[in-house]
Amino acid sequence: MPHPSLPLGRRYDIDGRQLMLHHSGGSGPTVVFLAGVGLMSLDYLNIHNRVAELTGSVLYDRAGTGWSDPVDLPRTAAEVTDELHDLLRAAAVPGPYLLAGHSLGGAYARHYARRFPGEVAGLLLLDPFHEDLVVRAPRRARERLEQMMKEMRDQELVELTEEQIRQSRDQMAPHFAAWPEPVRGPLIERHLATWRSASQENQNLYDKVADEFRRAPGTPDVPLIVLSAMGHDATQAHLWPEDLLREINEGKRALHAELAAEAPRGEHRILDDAGHGWLHEERPDAVLQAVNDLLQKESSAT
Repeated sequence: MPHPSLPLGRRYDIDGRQLMLHHSGGSGPTVVFLAGVGLMSLDYLNIHNRVAELTGSVLYDRAGTGWSDPVDLPRTAAEVTDELHDLLRAAAVPGPYLLAGHSLGGAYARHYARRFPGEVAGLLLLDPFHEDLVVRAPRRARERLEQMMKEMRDQELVELTEEQIRQSRDQMAPHFAAWPEPVRGPLIERHLATWRSASQENQNLYDKVADEFRRAPGTPDVPLIVLSAMGHDATQAHLWPEDLLREINEGKRALHAELAAEAPRGEHRILDDAGHGWLHEERPDAVLQAVNDLLQKESSAT
């Protein structure tokens, strides 16, 4: 099946698969963005462009997402981090890396740092997934999450109708209005073509992958900032009653504080005016400030 042309970046051959990577900016520690589930590389283009004014910056798509080749999903965290490790080398991206991971991408960033500590200059975790989110959630939330995961495993992912595609395209257009015109249309169409990947990538998240994260080595002593998005998120508000979502978010806040405490130079910052899914668009200033602070900390330590 022919691959859609890339609006930006290029593809590199990694173990027989073509993976998309876009690299901008100058010298210094390279910021590498790891997307959350349901998102892809160019969803982070606007913040990437601002980071590239400070230092090198990389966007990429995991196999099975965005403009990278398909792969059987779900996968292990080891497979995902090995793939990124090989891709950065194939693309000759200079290290050390400041990994900026969002949601599940934040957990993958932690896993990469634990497995390849000598390559990582810092960690920026953007409202990251935590392996104990479910086991420490309120009972009602835990039961609901377990039911949702079962439904995702059992659900047959049927083709969207032309009407559903048209409605989805119309709904996405206002959101992506801030993206450069040459990217906007292809990005919307890629979302419409790859919407299944989010459900597929999540399928073993709360059991096998969570256990994999728990068994990983400790977080290395690198500068680390965790940003917790505690503001309104339309998707989460649709899924959860308000009182239960408040309990879930308080549990998330506690887990994120623990993540920050894993590293001697860890810091936890709260964003009360940003939601989980698009905090990098709602508060790009906070993301950029965190990147700049991590670069300064890394510079002062060398």
